[in-house]
Amino acid sequence: MKQWISLSAAVVLALSTTAFAASHKEAPAMASSAPMAAAAPDGSCAAMAAEKKLAGAAKTSFMKKCESDASAACDAKAAEKKLSGAAKTSFTKKCVADAQAGK
Repeated sequence: MKQWISLSAAVVLALSTTAFAASHKEAPAMASSAPMAAAAPDGSCAAMAAEKKLAGAAKTSFMKKCESDASAACDAKAAEKKLSGAAKTSFTKKCVADAQAGK
């Protein structure tokens, strides 16, 4: 029963993410290999949210996804550089901070 509930939750999450993405086609595409800096003039998630004039739950959702995308892009870069352990953690932390700051 617990497996069924977990599977159902995963399916609902996948469908809602797809529906959200489809309803926000004007959002810039986030390539997993490119940091957030390429997505906006100054690159920060907060600046992109302000540019889109988001507020409340929409802003929270956008910020969470934007930061998640930045983290995924940085993880991919760390994998390309074959980093692991503390070096990977340090690199990823700096990369995400730079992406969010627009560097």
